[in-house]
Amino acid sequence: METIFALGTGAGRAAIAVIRLSGPGVCETLSAFAGGLPEPRRAAFVTLRDPDKGEPLDQGLAIYFPGPHSATGEDYAEFQIHGGGAVIDGVLAALSRRPGLRPAEPGEFARRGFANGKLDLSQAEALADLIDAQTEAQRRQALRIAGGALRRKVEGWRTSFIEALALVEAELDFSDEADVSGVDIARLAAILDVPHAEMLAALERAPAAERMRDGFLVMILGRPNAGKSTLLNALARRDLAIVSATPGTTRDMIEAHLDLDGLPVTFVDTAGLRDAADEIERIGVDRVLERVETADLALWLSAAGEEPECVSGVEIVKVATKGDLVGAPSGWLGICAKTGAGLDALLKEVSDRAKAKMGDGGSALLIRERHRSAVAVAAAAVDSALAPDKELEFIAEDLRSAARALGRIIGAVDVEHVLDAVFSRFCIGK
Repeated sequence: METIFALGTGAGRAAIAVIRLSGPGVCETLSAFAGGLPEPRRAAFVTLRDPDKGEPLDQGLAIYFPGPHSATGEDYAEFQIHGGGAVIDGVLAALSRRPGLRPAEPGEFARRGFANGKLDLSQAEALADLIDAQTEAQRRQALRIAGGALRRKVEGWRTSFIEALALVEAELDFSDEADVSGVDIARLAAILDVPHAEMLAALERAPAAERMRDGFLVMILGRPNAGKSTLLNALARRDLAIVSATPGTTRDMIEAHLDLDGLPVTFVDTAGLRDAADEIERIGVDRVLERVETADLALWLSAAGEEPECVSGVEIVKVATKGDLVGAPSGWLGICAKTGAGLDALLKEVSDRAKAKMGDGGSALLIRERHRSAVAVAAAAVDSALAPDKELEFIAEDLRSAARALGRIIGAVDVEHVLDAVFSRFCIGK
């Protein structure tokens, strides 16, 4: 096993930087750079020196965590140094010259922690989500899963399936023994009913949790000069889109990512919907209509009360623009993007709809399509096992299938390509 190292903090000028190391060469490396091995789990103020040249690199903290009681399950250490680029480059260059050390691959620290039982696969995925979280609800959801909420639930379900499987296999293998009675179907159902119901409930909530990771998508639609770009700029509080009285100015979609009451919401300014005057504008309109199909909500903007057109399959909020000039018709939300009138009411409407669709992240369980797919397979297998007049051999195979499917969520069943896909998305140093 090689010893790996990486910068664990962001690039660029900062007060401090953290360089992480993990592997069998940690003790030797610490001694060479810090002049000795620090007391485990106590920060030691040291002068870091280049072992090859003997010259000082920086003054900072060295912390040593002996394995297996570390984040990776191996000998692990951190150098906490000044965050200047020259300091970081000097320490990393000196580390790279040491025999047996190499830079870490993306996600390699987390993968070693997984391999050594420090976290399961769902927790590793949630750590990546926690790093990417932009809103309070995303943070809450990722932290819940990183804390083991999904692992504990999945392990409980698997335990029930294995208990039921033991009853069935005892009957199959030892049916001629006097102390083994036949399978009590009512008892089998009692073991399986609760986890089965919990899985179905989790599957119902799964789309909301998955949407929380991606964000709530709102398309701003309307005919040319309806005020779409002006509204986007007002929501973003900066000039993202060009505003012009010339129809057809917006050709491509422009996005603004906002935090509404802790929820991730993306507003998309679009080309005006009309019979396009040229090919480029026509392509822009076609792209808008394609993307509307994936949206969670559409805002239809009009200053003249024109009803929505060319839009289907998505919830629509009708917004009357230029409220400083004309009033809003019945059933429309009136706004004036220039003065800000009505924007609070519009944002509350969007926030309420986003919250209804995504929740607040506090009860999330299945936050990825991979989780949802595995639980769906397990639930279907339990359905099959509980079918009336089922042969014991087939019941046993159904229960094995359910346990295997759940095992894939937490990595109890090793599928190498799944592991590669999960950890390759991590940043270097994690």
